[in-house]
Amino acid sequence: MSLGLLVIRVAVGLLFVGHGAQKLFGSFGGHGPEGTGAFFESQGMRPGRLMAVAAGASELVGGALFAAGLLTPVGAAFISATMITAMLTVHAGKGLWATEGGVEYNLVLVAAVFGVTAIGAGKWSLDHALGLHVAGVSWAVGELAVALAGGLMTIAIGRSSVRHGAARREMPGGV
Repeated sequence: MSLGLLVIRVAVGLLFVGHGAQKLFGSFGGHGPEGTGAFFESQGMRPGRLMAVAAGASELVGGALFAAGLLTPVGAAFISATMITAMLTVHAGKGLWATEGGVEYNLVLVAAVFGVTAIGAGKWSLDHALGLHVAGVSWAVGELAVALAGGLMTIAIGRSSVRHGAARREMPGGV
């Protein structure tokens, strides 16, 4: 079981590190904070550059923690929060299936990190090496609850910036 958990953690975690690097640094064909920020703004999330940096940092840090099996529920919460935000802002109106731009792939990733958190990172993890007991149903439900709250808060902030920005543009004198 430890080998299986290691493979899942490293594959999912390092891919998230890569996604974070795309947003933060433009690595691996990414668009960096400016390009990603412009996309986020087109999705109604402002300020786009700040949202891109926050998403990139969440993916990079969450992915690194998850891959290492260090504070696994924390890494899982960062990953889940970015996926929940993506599902609600980009994919939700497109149905379930990824072929139509839907939430399917995001749900698979959330399920994977939830499952690893519920089972535990395994013997080949830093959690195990450090004697951290951060696994089980309550940890998994907790990480998902924190992620949902974080995703919803991110959306509320990004969308409220849109409303406030529009109001400032409409006021005489641009104030």
